[in-house]
Amino acid sequence: MVSSSHEAMHRIFQEDPGAFARTFRALDLPFPDPVAVSLMPTDLTEIQPLERRVDTLLRLDTASGESHLLVVEAQGKKDPEKPASWAYYIAHLYAKYRIPPVLLVTCQDKATATWAANPITIGPKQWRTLTLRPLVLGPHNVPAITDPSTAARDIPLATLSAITHGKDDNAAAILKALAAALKTVDEDTARIFAELTELGLGTAPAAKTWRHLMSVDLSFFRSETSQRLRAEGRVEGHAEDILLVLGERGIDVPDDVRARITSCTDLETLRGWLKRSLTAATAEDLFANPKD
Repeated sequence: MVSSSHEAMHRIFQEDPGAFARTFRALDLPFPDPVAVSLMPTDLTEIQPLERRVDTLLRLDTASGESHLLVVEAQGKKDPEKPASWAYYIAHLYAKYRIPPVLLVTCQDKATATWAANPITIGPKQWRTLTLRPLVLGPHNVPAITDPSTAARDIPLATLSAITHGKDDNAAAILKALAAALKTVDEDTARIFAELTELGLGTAPAAKTWRHLMSVDLSFFRSETSQRLRAEGRVEGHAEDILLVLGERGIDVPDDVRARITSCTDLETLRGWLKRSLTAATAEDLFANPKD
C-alpha cells in the first residue's frame, strides 16, 4: 500500500516542478528552469499482463527549446526490486516519447538515499549494456531551512526540506520556519503545502510537532472556509479521477454522465463510482447500484 509520506515526497514536484532545477543548481548540476510543464500519465502498463506506474511524471520544456521528462519516485526504504523497475521506466519512457528522461528519487533517510544513488548497471561484467544514474534528494543534500524568511522565499523547497529532514534532530526548527512562512501566502497555497508536509512526515515524531504548530500558529486551517475548501477539493478530485480512469480505459463518457459525475457533491457516492470505474464496461455502469 502506498503511504501518505510516499505520496507527499513526489507530489511536491507536481505543485512546483521548478523546485527540481533550483535544488540541483545548488549541487552544481545546471538544469534550466522550465518555461512549460505538462503533467503526464503515470501509467506505464504494458497491454498484458504487468502493470507499472511511476509516482510522478512531468514533461519540462525550457526556454532553449530543450525538453526532458522528470520521473519522480519516492522511496522510503531499500528495495532490491526497485532498480530493475526504474530501468524499465526510463527505457519505456524514452522509447514512447523520444524525450530524454531524468530519474529523481526522494528519500527521508541517508541510508536509503545512499543506496538509491548507486548507479544501476545492466548487462554482463564484460560489457554493461545499460547504466542508469538516479538523482537523489534526501537529508544528505537538501538544505535544512530553519530561517523563516528563507523558507518564505521558496515554500516548495522549504516543504521538501521539512519532509526529508523529518527524522533529524533539528526537525522542529525547520517546521517552525515553514509554519511561519506559510503565514505569508494565501490560504489555498498554505493549505496545500501544510497538508503535503503532514503527509510527508508520516509517522515520524516530527509529525506531532507539525500538527501542534498547525493548531496553534495557523488557526485559519480550522476555519469554516478552510474546511469547506478541503471538502470541495476532495469532491472535485474524485470526480476528475473517475473521468480519468474511464478515459484511460477507452470508455466513452456521454455528456449527461459527465455532468452527473461533476455535479455530484456526495463524497461517499463518488468513492463508489470511482471503485466501479475500474471495472465498468460502460460509463452508465457506474450507476448500477439503485442507491445511486
